[in-house]
Amino acid sequence: MKRGAALLAAGLFLGLGAFPALAEEQTSPDWNGITLGSPHRGGTLHLTADGPGGTLDPQINYGTQYMQVFVNMYDPLLTFRLARGTAGLEVVPDLADAMPQISPDGLTWRLHLRPGLHFSDGAPVRVEDVVASFRRIYRAGSPTAASFYGGIAGAADCLEKPDRCMLPGVEGHPETGEIVFHLTKPDGEFLYKLAFPHAVILPAATPAHDMGGTTVPGTGPYRITQYDPGHGMVLERNSYFHVWNPQAQTDGFVDRIEYDFGLSDEAQVTAVEQGRYDWMLDAKPADRLGELGANYTSQVHIEQLLGLYYLAMNTREKPFTDVRVRRAVSMAVNRHAMTILFGGSAISEPLCQMVPHGIPGADLGLDCPQDLEGARRLIHEAGADGASVTLVVPNRAMELGMGTYLRNALQAAGLNAQLRPITAGLAESYEQNTANHVQIALSYWFADYPSASTFLDDLFGCDNYHPNAAVSPNFTGFCDQHVQSLFDLAKVQTDPTKAAPIWQEAGRAIMEQMPGAPMIQMRTVDFVSKRLGNYYSTLLNHMLFSHVWVQ
Repeated sequence: MKRGAALLAAGLFLGLGAFPALAEEQTSPDWNGITLGSPHRGGTLHLTADGPGGTLDPQINYGTQYMQVFVNMYDPLLTFRLARGTAGLEVVPDLADAMPQISPDGLTWRLHLRPGLHFSDGAPVRVEDVVASFRRIYRAGSPTAASFYGGIAGAADCLEKPDRCMLPGVEGHPETGEIVFHLTKPDGEFLYKLAFPHAVILPAATPAHDMGGTTVPGTGPYRITQYDPGHGMVLERNSYFHVWNPQAQTDGFVDRIEYDFGLSDEAQVTAVEQGRYDWMLDAKPADRLGELGANYTSQVHIEQLLGLYYLAMNTREKPFTDVRVRRAVSMAVNRHAMTILFGGSAISEPLCQMVPHGIPGADLGLDCPQDLEGARRLIHEAGADGASVTLVVPNRAMELGMGTYLRNALQAAGLNAQLRPITAGLAESYEQNTANHVQIALSYWFADYPSASTFLDDLFGCDNYHPNAAVSPNFTGFCDQHVQSLFDLAKVQTDPTKAAPIWQEAGRAIMEQMPGAPMIQMRTVDFVSKRLGNYYSTLLNHMLFSHVWVQ
């Protein structure tokens, strides 16, 4: 069914399909990306969220909230096509003027920087900025420095001594505009990694530390002009931007974006209904879905999402040091109940693998039936009866509902469980900070790019565990050498058909050891104002702020 088809009446959202089927797949229109002269150009886009999304440093922030903002501000050499459906998983040239030339052995990658580019402060984009930006990934401590870019020649030294990083594996030739990457081994996913947001190009003078609340000049159509993490941010047009590849960046319809923080998810829904905001970030409370379906049909958009909720269990904190306890947690949960708590089968489905459906070659065909008796038996065998467990969840209504159910399931399995809600905008960074010693958390994760590695390796790879750091995607602390060897073997395969069975084997090994118990795969439910037009969403970037209009 196409978007805009009638939604069922209120009260039917609990598992009965209150919303229409996903929108039919479309691709970007063939246009030049220039909105000047359009009657829809201009105005202010009003966005709202529960809270801020962490640091403004685009090479360090690993959260969806601000990455959705950064895509309008910064550019890598390559990027994912701004297109709907699977076309949005294709890589296209961005600051580079063409796709890379790759040597037959896969170890040398050559690109050429587009001429005439400028940062938002007016400075020209130079080859030197490209080289410095890749060095900064290590010097500033990007969370993907090892896992994504550790195969660049010289990266090992940069990871060991960041302040002395020279990174000889990235060469810049100012006289020709050429950038050359030298890899230590083939990397079947390096194309995706060059397109990932942590590889954006920044001015060479950007300090080699987390910029926190200070914005850095970028190359995209918008720039941050005001920021207060307690209240919000303002983005305005970058006057130095011009369209060079409309599949990578367009010049945007709105003149100004105001992104306010502080409203609860319930209040956000009401504010969008009243037209005070054009879009809300946070998940829609389940008890409001029927209302939206009955009264705001044309303003609700359901989109496929390469994302999942899972229970992350810290393998370095008792009682989850014991694999039997981790398996018991997975067995104690009824995943169909979780879909109902999320909003129903139209917008979520049970998941029994740590990679969402839709990632090529990743499906395992597993089932995870609830088995409370078996869960109690495993808890008892592990000697964990009555063990104290604190479950961390974001404090939004929907996640609080799921968290309450999960706490009760843990108690039914024999654990002494309590719930700790955390402000939604801070929950991810709180969980990932190993100093907080989080035992178990209801977490979510979205694809960085179309590979199983962005779930399995990101969340459970040894290189992604960063003790005593605030950014540690693998905060479960899981590090298994056999599993890691499978990750490493899969990543060097340049043929996806050869990589797929290795990722599947790794996925089964993760499910055996259960550092994370998958719960559900969800879809995006975007609720927008009546005045917002040209709604446009991609699998990786979600709603594109540069593509929508408000007049």
